[in-house]
Parts: sequence; structure tokens; C-alpha cells
Amino acid sequence: MANKNAKKALEQFKMQAASEVGVNLNNGGYNGDLTSRQAGSIGGQMVNNMNPVRTMRFERHNRISQGHKITVKYAFSLTV
Repeated sequence: MANKNAKKALEQFKMQAASEVGVNLNNGGYNGDLTSRQAGSIGGQMVNNMNPVRTMRFERHNRISQGHKITVKYAFSLTV
């Protein structure tokens, strides 16, 4: 029974990811007519939802030109 519930939850998750990236899937049907780009965007969105990357932005002084500031972007991933 748990396997059936997990499969249903994964199917819902896939449908949600597909709608977020604008790809129309057949609910429980054949989706072999998708392009590789469409299928990859769905999988990529699923990964982004499972493991989001957090970003922070702040300014620091440029060590080369005195008085100038540059924006630095750091990206990190939270794991639990």
C-alpha cells in the first residue's frame, strides 16, 4: 500500500513541476511526445524543489580600486 501512495505522490509532484515550467502532461497517460528539453525542464524543476539553492548578495570593497564596491553573489545548498 505504501508503494502505491508513494507513486501517487511522485506523480502529483511531477505534474506540479510540469505546470510550473509550462509543460502540459497527460495525467497518467502517454507522454512520449515530449522533447528532451521539456522532459529535462520538468526533472530540473523537481530537483530545484527538492534541494533549493539559497543565494545571498552583499557588497564588499574592491581590493583593486580604492573606494569602489562590487556585488558578490554566494550560492549554497542546505542539506538536512
